[in-house]
Amino acid sequence: MAARWLAFVIWAAVAASAVAWALRLGVPSRTSPPFTTPVDTNVSARADLSRLFGAAVAVATGTVDVAPPSDARFKLIGVVAPKWPKTVAEGLALIAIDDKPARAYRVGAVVDGDTVLQEVRARGASLGPRGAAATVALEIPPLAPAATGTLPAPGAVLPPVQIPPPQPMLNQVPPPPPGAGPEGVNQPQV
Repeated sequence: MAARWLAFVIWAAVAASAVAWALRLGVPSRTSPPFTTPVDTNVSARADLSRLFGAAVAVATGTVDVAPPSDARFKLIGVVAPKWPKTVAEGLALIAIDDKPARAYRVGAVVDGDTVLQEVRARGASLGPRGAAATVALEIPPLAPAATGTLPAPGAVLPPVQIPPPQPMLNQVPPPPPGAGPEGVNQPQV
């Protein structure tokens, strides 16, 4: 008897698997709606992400101002800077080198050759040789101001909204009168 139950369970699992695969393979692939547009991956985010990257809190650091970037090969995409306490080994920077896709680097990691990520700030990072002064300072460009609109003044009279009258539906069969049966035979009302 146990062999019959075991065979039943095995064949039920095989049938369920076959049905699942048939349903999965029989469905056409998803297509995007015609009004969608592809995403341009070369454009950076257009939102204000400064609070996400730590610009809301000013942290006093003992850093020395560094000259503007002397090497145009590096492009800073984003930073994750600690708010408090500031230690040397904290923070991440997204840096693109030679227009290649950006990679995340921790403070102290080798970026290119003997150049390491020395420091991460709220909107910037410093690069240079290990144990020496920073030679390249990268800054995230400020974002464009947000688009704003104007609201009507309080108490201002707005134009009335025009609602069109309801249109009769074409090809509509009127409902049967109450008490009428399937063939128009009057049924007693209960």
